[in-house]
Amino acid sequence: MVASRISQTWDEGAHIYSGYSYWKRGDFGMNPEHPPLVKLLATVPLMNLPLRTPELQNRNFKFEEFLGGRDFLYRNNADRILFRTRMAASLITLLLGLLIFLAGRELFGTAAGLIALAFFAFDPNFLAHGALVTTDVGVTCFLFAAVYAYYRYKEKPTIARLLLVGLAVGVTFATKHSGILIVPILLALGLAELVRVAIAREKLLRPALRTLAEVLVVSTVSLVVLWAFYGFRYAARPDGMDINPPMTQLLGELHRPGEVRTLSFLSQHHVLPEAYLYGLGDVRKIVEFSHSYLFGKVYAHGVWFYFPVDFVIKCTLPFLLVMVLILAAFARGWIRDTRKIVFLTIPPAIYFGQSMFSGLNLGIRHILPIFPYLFVLGGAALWAMFERDRRWSYVIAALLLFQIVTSARAFPNYLAYSNEAWGGPANTYRYLSDSNADWAQQLKQVHQYLDRHDIKDCWFAYFGERVVDRNYYGVTCKGLPTISTQWLGGETDVPTTIDGTVLISAGVLSGYEFLPDQPNPYESFKKVKPVAEIGDGVFVYEGHFDMSLPVAYHHAKESEMALSEGRIDDAIKEGLIAYRLAPDLPKAERALRQAREHNEREIPVSSGRP
Repeated sequence: MVASRISQTWDEGAHIYSGYSYWKRGDFGMNPEHPPLVKLLATVPLMNLPLRTPELQNRNFKFEEFLGGRDFLYRNNADRILFRTRMAASLITLLLGLLIFLAGRELFGTAAGLIALAFFAFDPNFLAHGALVTTDVGVTCFLFAAVYAYYRYKEKPTIARLLLVGLAVGVTFATKHSGILIVPILLALGLAELVRVAIAREKLLRPALRTLAEVLVVSTVSLVVLWAFYGFRYAARPDGMDINPPMTQLLGELHRPGEVRTLSFLSQHHVLPEAYLYGLGDVRKIVEFSHSYLFGKVYAHGVWFYFPVDFVIKCTLPFLLVMVLILAAFARGWIRDTRKIVFLTIPPAIYFGQSMFSGLNLGIRHILPIFPYLFVLGGAALWAMFERDRRWSYVIAALLLFQIVTSARAFPNYLAYSNEAWGGPANTYRYLSDSNADWAQQLKQVHQYLDRHDIKDCWFAYFGERVVDRNYYGVTCKGLPTISTQWLGGETDVPTTIDGTVLISAGVLSGYEFLPDQPNPYESFKKVKPVAEIGDGVFVYEGHFDMSLPVAYHHAKESEMALSEGRIDDAIKEGLIAYRLAPDLPKAERALRQAREHNEREIPVSSGRP
């Protein structure tokens, strides 16, 4: 079972801790960048456990959730907490599988539904994310449920079915902020229905009025459902507590006036819960500084071609072939029902199109909502071909067998999956990063490797540093500076040279979280052949290594921290160390310059060095 074979992934600690805080404290200011549904569901099995919870420290909410989440997990029994919450979260994945089968059966027959379900059940991306305490599969499930419910309503309009649409839309809103795309999706589907009426030359007035009534009912029900998940309370935090930083500061950091005005209006008039609005703003803020990584190149922003490439790399080869067969089935007219085609093509087209230009390129998990429609269409296309020529049964069997085999070969490293054309999971890090390859999930395998080779003295540049407790998993290597230590802090006493064993996570090695104008502190390791690869995401090196650049990053960050705390002498000291170690490092030069300017005195410079 994958859920018990991998360690905590990056987001899970924050989600679990915040979900528990929702139940125990009613504190929706914890992890507001994601709505509460999945977190509430996942943490239900924790309610009967005597758990120790960290004291709130009134830190920036991201520090509170990530560092608090780490303390919450590892001051208790982390394995037990992760297993229980993952099993609860996986119920959503089971529901999604059921919906895919039911939709496939209702639209195209039982056999088509079973084929669609089989491709879903053995899809490596859903096997990777299906049991994690994250929101990606949740929004995939409920957005598909909303579209399916709307289709059933259009097939047989009843008040009960319309109310079910409203319920599904509200649950989608309460799962992930990208669930808001259900609004343009349903509006497009409603418009398509009116176009169909117009083409048939029927009277438009009555259908138009009915559509308007549908919008009003669905909007009302969905908003009530969303408010219900926030306890019908506007304030994000209980007892007069404020989110840190406050909403006004967050809005002041956004750069699109239209978004600021909209969020300000909704906030001032309490149209939506504060935590939900805050999360929308935080997502926009993340987009503005999010980087992209593709084929070894770091982009300082999102790129439109990221997800098309990501799709081709991360999908199985049989599934990609099924996509071709779907187009062939459309071309030959084997799938003809206009309403079915519209309901299965418009939603993924809108979601995928928006994702391409969203600027947030963090992994295949962000486009999982397009897959259920493709699974159903794939089942329909394959079964239509079989009905016209029974020899297609061999093709269907071969594709399903290939799907099963390629997934089985990736076990348990599904997060790092890429298809055979790209070299499989062991090579995914060459093209993609973050949750596509390394989401900090390999610690159990790392422990096994270190134990098997009797390695006691080692250094580790770990992707999940400061978010995950390595010691809990028996990985006692000394930590190396990473982007996590740059962001979350922590003591890092590292010599400028190391002899021995060095482990580096693929996400750290890629350097994608550093801006393109900042050198990758571990770039030199790309020229060294690792002695081992662990879990398709951690590389082991043996030898003598110059660590000047990683150490310089650490001291530059220490200089910035000292400066922010008014410790000018310490800022200058740390800035000098960073500059002397790496005079060509912009971050080091900037840290020293800022410290010097604040001190309002010159530091003697000789030979280009202070």
